Amino acid sequence: MTKPRVAVISGANQGIGFAVVKELCKSFDGSVYLTSRDEHRGRTAVEELEKLGLQPKYHQLDIDDEASVLRLRDYLQATYGGLDVLVNNAGMLIVSKDEDSRELFAESARSVVQTNFFNTYRTCDILFPILRPHARVVNLSSSMGHLMQIEGQNEPAITLRARLSSTDLSYEELIHIMNHFLESVQRGDHPDYGWPKKNWVSYVASKIAVSAMTRRQQRDFNADPRPDIIANHVHPGYVKTKMASFKGVLTIEEGAAAASWLAMLPPNNVMNPKGSYVWHDKQIVDWVNGPTPSLY
Repeated sequence: MTKPRVAVISGANQGIGFAVVKELCKSFDGSVYLTSRDEHRGRTAVEELEKLGLQPKYHQLDIDDEASVLRLRDYLQATYGGLDVLVNNAGMLIVSKDEDSRELFAESARSVVQTNFFNTYRTCDILFPILRPHARVVNLSSSMGHLMQIEGQNEPAITLRARLSSTDLSYEELIHIMNHFLESVQRGDHPDYGWPKKNWVSYVASKIAVSAMTRRQQRDFNADPRPDIIANHVHPGYVKTKMASFKGVLTIEEGAAAASWLAMLPPNNVMNPKGSYVWHDKQIVDWVNGPTPSLY
């Protein structure tokens, strides 16, 4: 007997993740799991959707806690026999203040990169073995995750862009690049390597890493014996969320549109988007060279 299909969205008690759950509850043929770090907030979000006549399910998930990810994996394996859709939405942003010391700046950078890249990578590493044929993976990136954010024209910046965009990029090298970034932030010389001089450079670096990771994941899936597994990375737009201090121009539903579409790509014969960088209006964007359709 075939077990029901199942979709999991991380960091989904509010914002874009919440809106993705809302959309998939309407269009996905299977169980949709709203997950959150805080169980009370997650179950409150589920109740909000139930009032709309939707039927999401709930499971606790904190991507910063390896044991939490393992519990989710084991639950999905036991209950459904696998996983069909994974939307990696959980993430964080810390904008450093001008008065912050180098130590505080480096500490915040490490927190952002740890959650947004290292722990997202670990979540994928844990959950990918239970992906079923025709599974869809959506990694939330950002306009700040475009490779052109590394703007320098000196040799280290050119080399960094080439390494990140290489078809031979390994996970080990990507991890090395991100550790080197954190070391350079600690020293205060990260702009010498092409990283932008911005208070939110850690967010830029973490999302560039997520996008580079996604491209590598798709190359792996292309060689995977399980057919038709697709991973894409998406810029949701400048959305009115808590992370953006509610200053965005898009609603959470508009910000979730492209991610939801990618999660629902039909089985078989999808040539594009596949390992692609997708803008919030569903345009496929050249992640290496651009241009981007708009500022946001």
